[in-house]
Amino acid sequence: MEVLEFIFGQYRDYSTSHIVLEQIAITASVISVIYSYRNSVLVFPFGIIGSIIFVYLLDAWNLLGDMIISIYYFAMSIYGWYIWTKKDNLTAVTPITSTTSLQWFKSLGIFVCSGIFVYFIYWKFDRFENLVSYVDIITTGIFFAGAWLMALRKLEHWLILLVGNLISIPLYFYKGLTFTAILYIFFTIMSIIGYQEWKKYLNKQNSVA
Repeated sequence: MEVLEFIFGQYRDYSTSHIVLEQIAITASVISVIYSYRNSVLVFPFGIIGSIIFVYLLDAWNLLGDMIISIYYFAMSIYGWYIWTKKDNLTAVTPITSTTSLQWFKSLGIFVCSGIFVYFIYWKFDRFENLVSYVDIITTGIFFAGAWLMALRKLEHWLILLVGNLISIPLYFYKGLTFTAILYIFFTIMSIIGYQEWKKYLNKQNSVA
């Protein structure tokens, strides 16, 4: 009982509407990741639903970095939806590929620029709390880079998301958002499985080519 109280006790401070919305957003996010693992374009509509709800909730929870991530995910879902379904020579859609050196460099740029931007937002609106705010800034940069590579259908996006997911688990437990923390445990597992599955797709593509 004490363990359950420690894990779920802080939910007494949240409204029923926030708890229900969190469950809906989590469900949509889980479905989205499963479709991503299956290399299905349906990852994006469910991702959009989860992102919209999390934008509202994360603002209320004072996790500005993650809120901006959700806004960015919304935009990248629309962009990724287009990229994944875009026809190449009117026949094939964008395939899974490995990240090039230039794309790694751009990913680093996205990581740095997004981190600086979120730092400015925290400073501008005087929303810094403690170390959690700085961790939130770091995860924002990681997820920005990962979402961009996912939209391009790059294999290594799973590895970047794996790092961000691992960092996010204790962050959400600390904030008392247990269900979302459990969601990130699921994301962590799926990042490993997804990488292995996409690698099989990539190897199959290469063998066919």
